Amino acid sequence: MELITTRIKGMEDVVPAESHKWHTVERIAADTAASYGFKEIRIPTFENTELFVRSVGETTDVVQKEMFTVQGRESKFTLRPEGTAGTIRAVLQNGLLNEALPQKVFYILSCFRHEKPQAGRLWEFHQFGAEMVGSASPAADAEMICMASSVIERLGLKDIELHINSIGCPHCRAKYYEKLREFFEPNKDKLCPTCQSRLEKNPMRILDCKSDICKEIGKEAPLMIDYLCDECKEHFEKLKGYLDGMGIKYSIDPKIVRGLDYYTKTVFEFITTSIGAQGTVCGGGRYDGLIEEMGGNPTPALGFAMGLERLIMTMEKQGCEFMTPDSCDIYIGAMGDNAQNKAVALTKILRDEGYHAECDVMGRGVKAQMKYANKIGAAYSMIIGDNELEAGSARLKNMTTGEECEITLGDKFADRFADIHTADMFSAE
Repeated sequence: MELITTRIKGMEDVVPAESHKWHTVERIAADTAASYGFKEIRIPTFENTELFVRSVGETTDVVQKEMFTVQGRESKFTLRPEGTAGTIRAVLQNGLLNEALPQKVFYILSCFRHEKPQAGRLWEFHQFGAEMVGSASPAADAEMICMASSVIERLGLKDIELHINSIGCPHCRAKYYEKLREFFEPNKDKLCPTCQSRLEKNPMRILDCKSDICKEIGKEAPLMIDYLCDECKEHFEKLKGYLDGMGIKYSIDPKIVRGLDYYTKTVFEFITTSIGAQGTVCGGGRYDGLIEEMGGNPTPALGFAMGLERLIMTMEKQGCEFMTPDSCDIYIGAMGDNAQNKAVALTKILRDEGYHAECDVMGRGVKAQMKYANKIGAAYSMIIGDNELEAGSARLKNMTTGEECEITLGDKFADRFADIHTADMFSAE
């Protein structure tokens, strides 16, 4: 039988030697979210396809080109291409809007998009995201941006720029759409087929097209920020005031429109040049019409998402520190069946106390056991044989310094190891 050893294109493995990097990002993100009052929510991997068509937008690249959709026995299901739609569906279905507002939730999950695989962009990718539901205040926008900034700062990332924009509300956007159609109409035949269909339905999507031709045509297109109504202008000015008050630096980037239809008013991105052209490590904004579009009562909301792959790539490029990988506290070697029985028992005692303890399960000789202890980076080791069993004690070796001390194998074994381990920890400091 042929051995299958190749993973699907667009997917990546996270091997044990790399998992500590993911733990670092996930823990810092979750702890930061908790300090801002956000609580974790977990949602299904796939939803009804209509959820994403209605929320993300049928004219977006995500819906038109990138979704993974499966035909079930009775209906179509789609692997989530992003986290917001499913999260808001869960908020509505589980009655969270009946609880204290704003509702503040975060998630860490995998998403799926059929894009050309490249650095930081995979078919299966992972996001840390946060959503706040119930507040229309620009102070909420500022809090979300501040939380994203805090995560980035606590990860140790440098040279990350915050870009903000306002893409208005449906009222002022209608006038803007008219101007965009007037602008693009003379070059309609030059636009890609997708953007030709967008021209009537949602011309702002043309500004987010990845086609070089469409990008070139849209270079001099009118900007939404020049057509904001008074309410949207006031909202944006207050947001800038809050950011200034918190000392968060930003640039106004009128070309940010984000790739999903549900955004309104504030949109923002945190951008780096450390990982090449795909430099957005966080993107988000306000989506006040999404809940109503999904069948709920009109309720303001906003959120953001960070790509974990891109965060880790950027941290690696910048030499940021990751959590120390878990390592073995002690390896207990054995010579003979009786000693092996004792080693297994002592290993369990230490594990019950929270230590990472190992013993032989391969039937190796003592020399091979010690070689294995070195390979796994054991902090301590000891060998038990007939003499040690008879004496009721063994020699415990510090694998870094080579120092040895006597340790009882009786009831006080765990306490004695704890004393030695703690003393060495303090002496190392």
